[in-house]
Amino acid sequence: MAQRCDICGKGPQFGSRVSHAHNVTNRRFNPNLRKVRAVTNGAHGRVRVCTRCLRSGKVVKPTPQPKASASKVVKPAAQPKASASA
Repeated sequence: MAQRCDICGKGPQFGSRVSHAHNVTNRRFNPNLRKVRAVTNGAHGRVRVCTRCLRSGKVVKPTPQPKASASKVVKPAAQPKASASA
């Protein structure tokens, strides 16, 4: 999967890994991406967004929907035990 932000398009940058003996090899700096539920074009969906876009407010998160009250099950109140007196 491509390491690319869906909002700003930030991708990997390339540099060098330098050892103590100054041996130089290639390396890759990946952006810090997060999968986030966001509103894009009026629809909710998961997008891969860099943390810089999250902090700057470029991502609009969906408002939480209220839970349905019909799914709530109410237990009947416990009846007190009748004492047997003879």
